Amino acid sequence: MPEWLALQRHALEMRKRHLRDLFTVEPHRGRRFAVEAAGIYVDYSKNPVTAETMGLLFSLARSCRLTAERRRLFAGEKINATEARPVLHWALRDSTGRALMVDGVDVMPRILQVRERMAAVSEQVAAGERLGHGGRRLEHVVHLGIGGSDLGPRMACRALRFYSRPGLQVHFVSNLDPSHLSATLRDLSPENTLFIVASKTFSTQETMANAAHARGWLLKHFADEAAVRRHFLAVTAAPAAAVQWGIDEADVFEFWEWVGGRFSLPSAVGLPLMMAIGAEGFADMLRGFEAMDNHFRQAPLERNLPVILALLGIWHADFRLARTHAVVPYSQDLEHFPSYLQQLEMESNGKRVNRDGRVLEYATSPVLWGGTGTNAQHAFFQLLHQGTQVVPCDLIGFCRPLEPYADHHEQMLANLLAQGQALAFGKTRAELAAQEVPATLVPFREFSGDRPSTAILLEELTPAALGKLIALYEHKVFVQGVIWDILSFDQWGVELGKALARRLLPKLKGEAPSGGEDSSTRGLIDHCRKKMK
Repeated sequence: MPEWLALQRHALEMRKRHLRDLFTVEPHRGRRFAVEAAGIYVDYSKNPVTAETMGLLFSLARSCRLTAERRRLFAGEKINATEARPVLHWALRDSTGRALMVDGVDVMPRILQVRERMAAVSEQVAAGERLGHGGRRLEHVVHLGIGGSDLGPRMACRALRFYSRPGLQVHFVSNLDPSHLSATLRDLSPENTLFIVASKTFSTQETMANAAHARGWLLKHFADEAAVRRHFLAVTAAPAAAVQWGIDEADVFEFWEWVGGRFSLPSAVGLPLMMAIGAEGFADMLRGFEAMDNHFRQAPLERNLPVILALLGIWHADFRLARTHAVVPYSQDLEHFPSYLQQLEMESNGKRVNRDGRVLEYATSPVLWGGTGTNAQHAFFQLLHQGTQVVPCDLIGFCRPLEPYADHHEQMLANLLAQGQALAFGKTRAELAAQEVPATLVPFREFSGDRPSTAILLEELTPAALGKLIALYEHKVFVQGVIWDILSFDQWGVELGKALARRLLPKLKGEAPSGGEDSSTRGLIDHCRKKMK
């Protein structure tokens, strides 16, 4: 495409220009390259871009028919082509009341019905109206899921712990490693523990193994199958399978094939969050999601936050050859947010073929990683500042604290701002010499700068703010998928390993002879079997 080629030429020119030079030439770029919308302020001036760069990137987006693809998303067309499904996570938080037809059925009433049932059971548990099999109040919720059925509610419950209702603790178990569930159950009692089994197919290996373990733990105490109906809820797109497993039909909360796991927090997958913060807190989060949905849907590209973040990511990945991207929230409550984004971005856009199945000749999703500030400053920021590879990063912060420790919060915000400044401008040899730093130490204390960062600021970490932040990154993923010409909403890459594991399991257990494997896998099976005896 001519727009892509123009960006390649422009990138060669921009390599000669340091961020220090850009700010010297345009001292007010901090205002020019900043946008505020839907309660989020994004300053991207510390990225190596000019007005020309952004113009070329917006031209690329238009030539890739971004606005038309955006219309298709919100029209409910089947843009998940390999699975012939629409992509309707945005419908889970749509409050307009308009109909949305999928295969001839309006899905909006079903969405509202499930949400009302979620609110009802959440309030029953909170009020002590739903009791355990032995008549005890339910005080612990153990959520069993993996991937999108775990990362979203786990992240959100931690992020919104300030709003959690007293008297109920929510725990999350995802790993097939039995120590994960065993360690969680060690200090709990079957008398007051409620389990939520979240699996789209109700056949996910890890989740169902943990559910069987939890069921055995419960029945060892009660020795009565009726206890399962009092202590288990299900979240699934296969309700019949959940009922067959032993869960009461009234306690099965449906979500649908058109909701990808990594986009499913606003669905019934968010049930543990609703239990933690209440139905109104959950509704507030949905309003935040919808505010960002509306902004993405309506704002011009040049003032559209998800579009800007997506284009910056493409600029770094494809034209400045950055292979990783760091996300650093300056909030301990967002400690799980980078992990959540790893699945959202890398499972969506970690693809090597385009929509026609042809192998790509350019990079798609970078490796996403991160940690919380200020902890991260004492861990991997050494590499960000002085490493041999340039890592673009998002610095996320909140202007107001939730806790009554304003001084701590101001110190943390100062660190966020300082890191962006240090990454961009560094420290030159001339500055070190002026400080009379010994010449032998100058190479070690020099900071090259020219390291890009984007500051993302919100007022306060409320449920609505979290919804806006998540939706910001969701729509960024969509925009990048459109421009890379890939299918962002399937995840076939997770299937092969699962299928191979099912084939190898009987051989590892000694229930089938080994054979047909490569020499490495065969040797590993033999070694494990010897040590398992």
